[in-house]
Parts: sequence; structure tokens; C-alpha cells
Amino acid sequence: MEVLRGSVRTYAWGSRTHLAELLGEEVPSPHPQAELWLGAHRDEPSQLLAGDTPGDAPGNGGDATRSLADVLRDDPQGALGPSRRQRWSDRLPYLLKVLAAEEPLSLQAHPSAEQAAAGYAREEAAGVPRTAAERNYPDPLPKPELLCALTEFHALAGFRDPAETVALLRALDVRALDHHTELLAAQPDADGLRALFTTWITLPQRAVDDLVPALLDGCVAHAREHGPFTTEARTLLDLGERYPGDAGVLAALLLNRFVLAPGQCLYQPAGSPHAYLAGAGVELMANSDNVLRCGLTPKHVDVPELLRVLDFAPGPPTLLPGEGRGPVTRFTPSEYFSLARCAFAGEEADLPDDGVDLGVEGPRIVVTVEGSVRLRTSRGQCREVPRGTAAWLPACDGPVTVAPVDGPALAFVAADGLGV
Repeated sequence: MEVLRGSVRTYAWGSRTHLAELLGEEVPSPHPQAELWLGAHRDEPSQLLAGDTPGDAPGNGGDATRSLADVLRDDPQGALGPSRRQRWSDRLPYLLKVLAAEEPLSLQAHPSAEQAAAGYAREEAAGVPRTAAERNYPDPLPKPELLCALTEFHALAGFRDPAETVALLRALDVRALDHHTELLAAQPDADGLRALFTTWITLPQRAVDDLVPALLDGCVAHAREHGPFTTEARTLLDLGERYPGDAGVLAALLLNRFVLAPGQCLYQPAGSPHAYLAGAGVELMANSDNVLRCGLTPKHVDVPELLRVLDFAPGPPTLLPGEGRGPVTRFTPSEYFSLARCAFAGEEADLPDDGVDLGVEGPRIVVTVEGSVRLRTSRGQCREVPRGTAAWLPACDGPVTVAPVDGPALAFVAADGLGV
């Protein structure tokens, strides 16, 4: 068990306060801080720190001794365990992030395992450089992901029920959209959504430049009247202002707009279109870079490949119920990862002296976002992990317990989804 220092990614949509406060840095930060990465991603693997100083927060100094990627390479048996080493081909299968968004992210979707493997093989055979802007599949792996909200979290995800979308379009009362509205009303199913989405995403730029302003005018009028879709209208106005002339603003009309409360967990399976709008959360995903963008971005959008990947089946977003009793709730939607949310009120009368058994083995990463927790391994190691600090627990540490230290605490534990 060792202190793990992550890396902060400074994307333009990030927050100048949330991660800076978490890491004990100057607030506001000089640049937007979007994500804290904890894992062995090839672009920026986390670092294991020398010594036993629990206060060395990720990104807050401390002498880095070696990267987590080097640990996996040098001792995959101890880091992953025998069966997991074989299953994951000596790779850490997940990447843990703390995400803080003040502006919307791009509209995107991720491929299934079969689609990723086929797409990677196809692009390799075609000789597309892995760093090329038009490359869709830099690796052969799927990228399911989940997000557990730390604050109120706003998002778009999954295709809304077509009947509700027809009601939204009619309420906005945009004459230029009347024909599209009636086409969906005549075929209110996945095929109708596919047809309308395809129409909008392939419109000539001149048509987009005419249609989006007309849509935004309808949103302004609806919001002024406090109509039933005011939240959706304001979201579209925000997207239209940030991404003028982007067909993704039209595509956003078709998606569920919702808000997660702190502690709620959203899952993004293969093919689900989604865009995070604002808020902070802990994100856990398969360790892959395969992203198919749908819009709200200046980056490459491969429409034919996107249409192969998207799942047009309508329905509400996938909220995970979680399993467990007491302070630990576990979310395990994929074999690639599971997330345990460890929430302690600080007054648990029936908490065992050694803490709560996490019930997962294999390689684990712990990050504390409130208070401080104490980890204890089956080998007798004990370490405090205070707010803004992370820890690496290899498979050879065996079972681990977690307990609060002097009051309320909130920590998250990432593991694969294979259990014990």
C-alpha cells in the first residue's frame, strides 16, 4: 500500500475551484482544472511516492519514485494477481478520475468490445497513425464508464422517449422544424430517432447555420414564458452560445436532460450518446481512449462510424442502484471496473474496530474527497488517506478494511469488476 500521486488535466471546460480546493492548492487556480487522473494510462500514469507521508496529496509535491505503469511492468503478478494478470494482459483495466466541469463537454459515445476490436484492426490495416486526428480507435478496447456525483451534476444521456421529444419540439414552435417534428411523430421509435439524428448530423453547414438560430429563437421565447421545457430550452441556448453553427446543438434536442443528486451514479454503456454539462463527480471507466464524437466540439466527427456505434433505443438514463449495506455502496456494471462509495457519518456505533471489509481484491485505488479514512491490509499495513490523497493497493495486499478517522469521511475505491 503506497501513496499515489495523480495528474491534473487542464481542459478548457474545467473548474478553477473544485480540484484546487480538493488538493489544497490556491483557489481559484490559474487555469481550469478538469480532471484528476489516477491510474496507469499510457499518456500520464500516476506516480508512487517515497516514504509514508499521507499528506502528499495528488499533484501536491512529494518525491515520485516510480510510475504505476512501471510497477505493473516490473511485477504484474504482485500488482494484479495471477488470474487477473492473465485476464487483463498485464494492464490495469480501469482509470479513475475526479471530474469537475464548469462548461459542457463534447457530445460523444463509446464502442462495444466487438466494435472496438474491429475498428482498431481496420484502422491498423489501413495504416492510420494512432495519433491522427481522424483516428477513431487508438486501442482495441471498449470504454464503458460510470460517474458518481459529488455535487449536483447536470448531464445529457441516452435518447429521450420520442413522444416526449415530439412534445418538446411542438412546444418550442419553430416553423423550420415542423417537418422534422412530424416525421418523428409518424415514427416514434428507434428507427425514427435514427432517421432524424442522421438528417440533422449530415445537414450542409449552410442549413445548420439557418436552423440552429431559428431553434434558439424558439428556446428564448419558450424560456421567457416559463414553458414546461424551460430547462431544456436554457440548456440548448447555452450550447448554442458555446458552439455556434454546430449540428450537435440539434442532436442535443433528442437526449434526456437530467440532474444527478450527490451520491447518485450514472452508467454509460456502449453506444449511449452523452454530454456532461456541469458539476463534479468521481468517474471510473475502462482504460481506453476510444471516443466517437457526435458534436459540440471542433474535433473530428466520423458520421458513418458514429452511426454504426450509436444505440438509438430510447429510454431513461441508466442510474445504478448500488449494492451493499452500511457505509459502503458498490457499483459493478462492468467486468472492467467497480466503484465502492464509502460514506461515513462519523458516528457509526456498530462499526468494527478494524473498519469495513471492502469485499474486493485485485488492484485497487482509493481516493478520499472528504475527511480522512484509515486503510488496513491483511498483511498488517495501516495508512491514513486524508482528503485530496490517493493510495495504491496491489493484489498482493489481500483483503482491505476502511474506517473513518475522527469524524465524517467520504472515499471511493476503484477495482475491477471481478470481485473476490
